[in-house]
Amino acid sequence: MTLATLWRWRAALMATGVGMLAALLRLGSLSQPHALVFDEVFYARGAYSLTVLGFEGDWTGDDSAFVDGDYSGLTTEGDFVVHPMVGKLLIALGIELVGVTPVGWRIVGAVLGVALAVMVALIARRLFRSTVWGAVAGILIAVDGEAIVLARTALLDGFLAFFVVAGFGLLVIDRDRTRALLEREAAADRAALGMGPEGFLPGGGPRTGIRWWRLAAIVAFALAASTKWSGLYFAAAFLVLSVVWDAVARRELGYDRWLAGAFVRAVPAAVATVVTTLVVYVASWANWFLTDGSYARRWAEEHPGEGATWLPDALNSLLHYHQQMWTFHTGLTTEHNYMSNPWLWLIQWRPTAFYFEDVPDADCGAERCVSAIHALGNPLIWWLATAALVWALWRVLRHRDMLALTVSMGVLAGWVPWLPYAYRTIFTFYSVAFAPFMVLTLVWALRRIAQPERLAGGWSRRGVLIVGITLAAILVVAAFFVPLWVGSPVPFRYWQLHMWLPTWV
Repeated sequence: MTLATLWRWRAALMATGVGMLAALLRLGSLSQPHALVFDEVFYARGAYSLTVLGFEGDWTGDDSAFVDGDYSGLTTEGDFVVHPMVGKLLIALGIELVGVTPVGWRIVGAVLGVALAVMVALIARRLFRSTVWGAVAGILIAVDGEAIVLARTALLDGFLAFFVVAGFGLLVIDRDRTRALLEREAAADRAALGMGPEGFLPGGGPRTGIRWWRLAAIVAFALAASTKWSGLYFAAAFLVLSVVWDAVARRELGYDRWLAGAFVRAVPAAVATVVTTLVVYVASWANWFLTDGSYARRWAEEHPGEGATWLPDALNSLLHYHQQMWTFHTGLTTEHNYMSNPWLWLIQWRPTAFYFEDVPDADCGAERCVSAIHALGNPLIWWLATAALVWALWRVLRHRDMLALTVSMGVLAGWVPWLPYAYRTIFTFYSVAFAPFMVLTLVWALRRIAQPERLAGGWSRRGVLIVGITLAAILVVAAFFVPLWVGSPVPFRYWQLHMWLPTWV
């Protein structure tokens, strides 16, 4: 067996193990609770409406009737929905495949949650050039509470996280392939000029042609934005990062006009990004275009001479609809018991309680049994990752550490844009979109502790001990919190023991 084959087999075994752990926590007892959990009341019912009407109709009556199989509350009047279509179409796919049951409206998100954990493991393996650290990253995201809860509930943020991670992974592949191409071309240029490995090469470096992996990444980011608009932040940040990767590679290979070379080749990529994102986004609204009952579908025809009259009526109506959506989002300040300040998201200061019910007929070994679901990240992961983020940013500023920049960019892209909107009704579980990058940042820090720079890739006995104890503690905390992530009936006193901070209640 060659080393390359062994490397691939180790990757396959590692990914399989991570996938099995993630599946155990995301697919087990997916039918429970038999209720609409938090905002499933909007997305599960909206997805069902898509399967029967082709558009999202308005609902009347009691929300619980839907769970009991009573769909008479669905009307043929278009509902004013404030998020794009892709996530709801995926929920609808599960309903079509499995049925109008909790498993049906949760199954696709759960499967993609498993895939997300596997992708994080493989991405980490490529970034850190280590199957061990890939496994660590995969296990950490597999046992993170936010990632588990959002994969097990029919909300949009889990789908957003999946597409963001997929886009990032594709860009990492593009980075490595482009770097290999540039190295070959630089070697050829030096040979043609009779140059040794030292000295600057003239020009900005070679053309790289159509970069299909980056184009695939753009499509993935477009799907993220077609799930929730915040996907655009990740797209912008990571595509800028890909240009930085290109510039750094050209500089390291010795091209004297490395910055200009990277910038010139970024222009067509930027054009492709804008065009592809618009095409994918508009295409994701196909069912809205094809059904007369959709909300505001005929607005332009009913309001002649208004709006963007230079557009076809259908697009003018869609634009007007999006203006209404934007007004809703920017003006949403209604008080909610679990609204949270984004400045405190990283430390999980105010996690969202998705579900809490007494379960009188449960045998939990106590007089009072409850079933609760808290969208709370594994506290040790998030607290340690926050410290690692500070370290990574210091490394970026002080040492221009590209790996630190790479792993922390996703956190900044998913978190910083929310900071000016602390006045809005927003929730901590939005941070699940950058939870994978919190994990990658933490793994970056753990790797530096276990394999410090001074050992040039060697292992520090003390560092390995510290990392081992840390990982063991994280797994113990995960085991302790799992019942509150999957909604298992537990004694009320046991639930109370999990409320470590008064803001968690």
